[in-house]
Amino acid sequence: MKLALKVDADTFRGTREGVPALLKCLDRHKLQATFLFSLGPDHTGRAIKRVFRPGFFSKVSRTSVVSLYGYKTLMYGTLLPGPDIGKRCANEMRSVKAAGHEVGIHTWDHVRWQDGVEGARDNWTERELDKAVERFADIFGERAKTHGAAGWQMNNHAMRLTATLRFDYCSDSRGHSPFLPMVEHSVVRCPQIPTTLPTLDELIGVGDVKEDNVANFLLMRTAFEPAAPHVYTLHTELEGMRLLSAFDTLLAGWKTQGYRIGSLRDIYQDLDLTRLPVHAMERGTIPGRSGTLMIQGPRAAQ
Repeated sequence: MKLALKVDADTFRGTREGVPALLKCLDRHKLQATFLFSLGPDHTGRAIKRVFRPGFFSKVSRTSVVSLYGYKTLMYGTLLPGPDIGKRCANEMRSVKAAGHEVGIHTWDHVRWQDGVEGARDNWTERELDKAVERFADIFGERAKTHGAAGWQMNNHAMRLTATLRFDYCSDSRGHSPFLPMVEHSVVRCPQIPTTLPTLDELIGVGDVKEDNVANFLLMRTAFEPAAPHVYTLHTELEGMRLLSAFDTLLAGWKTQGYRIGSLRDIYQDLDLTRLPVHAMERGTIPGRSGTLMIQGPRAAQ
């Protein structure tokens, strides 16, 4: 039984404070993970535009956004200038690689990508990805080999670019098992390793689930052997800070359940790329998350 840890670093504060805390936690458990970084400006405050999305107010009321992210972060890009995460947190990012973890691209500007990519033109999409690719190379001295989209948001051109940019694999979607994506009747030869498990902020506040029992609730979901490897997405702003105790409980619980916990690359290296199924990429909804996102669709005929 395999379970991969995909760490999304969305904000300046999450990278500056959450990353070091997660490194310490993972070191205590002697585990490796995949860290995906937002490499440009933190414009979290501009997410206020999401008030018009279905389910936005429900999520905000359930998860106490202010207490999780902090007032200052929620003003970046509006009342306060957005700090350049890649310039100001390069040392924190390099420390992740130095500790032996896999590193990759999350996005350039998290809010800009998450809110704009669905309807974006091809040249807009290329510019945003190119900026992230260039900054990653500046920080780490090598090209990025993986990408995990902000908010699981992509468009067709972005999907094609995952192959053009020579990523080994990507994790841009929600689903149940690794696959090759089909976009506009063409197969993109860059494997997708989708997130399979709900995130903590999707669970907290639903029914009787609270911060102090959310880890045990999720562990009930993983108590039985899965048909394919699990992928759990965590956030430096949540599990790396206020929900660090819950994450520690999850790691201990998954080890007790018998999972081999590691990075997304551990899953990728076990894939037989010649036999990987092809699935359509679709937009759909996920319980506990507002709006639509990219999900693994039905298997395509080959």
